[in-house]
Amino acid sequence: METSENRSETRPLLTTAGEAPQLLLVDGHAYAYRAFHAIRSLTSPTGQPTNAIFGFVKTISRLRADLQPTYCAVVWDGGLAAERVALLPGYKATRPPMPSALASQLDEIVAWVEASGVVSLCREGVEADDWIATLAIKAAETGAKAVIASSDKDFMQLVSPSVGLVNPAEKHSRRWTAAEVQEKTGVLPEQVVDWLSMVGDSVDDIPGVPGVGSKTAAALLRQFGSCEAVLARVDKVQPERLRAGLRAAADALHRNRQLITLRTDVGGGITLDALLIRPPDTPRLRDLFTRWGFRSLVSELDLAGATQTDFFEDRTGRTKLFSSTD
Repeated sequence: METSENRSETRPLLTTAGEAPQLLLVDGHAYAYRAFHAIRSLTSPTGQPTNAIFGFVKTISRLRADLQPTYCAVVWDGGLAAERVALLPGYKATRPPMPSALASQLDEIVAWVEASGVVSLCREGVEADDWIATLAIKAAETGAKAVIASSDKDFMQLVSPSVGLVNPAEKHSRRWTAAEVQEKTGVLPEQVVDWLSMVGDSVDDIPGVPGVGSKTAAALLRQFGSCEAVLARVDKVQPERLRAGLRAAADALHRNRQLITLRTDVGGGITLDALLIRPPDTPRLRDLFTRWGFRSLVSELDLAGATQTDFFEDRTGRTKLFSSTD
């Protein structure tokens, strides 16, 4: 999957006076998988699958229309982080391989992302979660606000006044704040790593403490504050069965915290300015939509003309992408 990390001649979109510029960070594989499974039996005129492309274009265009970011990047997994596999050889080991029909569409999706004026990022050995975390924190340090588009629970640890979440499972682009994280987990964002360390993460093959579910973990963290404090005062934990389980899992808890804590020091020097959204490459988009058989999108391009505004929006500011004939 080819991606681009560097670009020139970028142009920022206008933001409302007084508002901090916003960076939208999209978990590429998460949205591609979701689109692939949500839409069935869609093919190009030559018979190639296009269901993931269709869903990805529709969803990301809606996000852009709703959030109006100044900066944007779609970030892809470049494989497992070696340090996490060293800590836990079974880390993400049971994940099934990507369906071939989806894999065949990834380069096409990347082509659309870049033609629409957005940077696509992927680097071998760098997990998308870590790169997204790095970019979100860097953006916050410059005074910008970051919005992470992903359903991955790990990102809840980053939520702050400067970093929000958008969950693709929700119909509207509602930003999750600390209040939503607390409602979902029972703990504050700064306690999410400890909460997940106790509960475990079956998606990533990270085992939790036996007998400790989400409610028990939240109750322990509300009482003691952190995993470290729980272990330091484990003699205060009731009942005895839970106390014994925590003692036995002490090493696993320390390991889990290292596995689940997102890195914020990757990215290879990518700057916020490099993620400025450009005007779309209309001729390239027309070629792509024609090849995929998305006839209504070709019509949208012709109607919109080569303007400096995003062609995905009509005059009401809402997404207007597909007709029922696509």
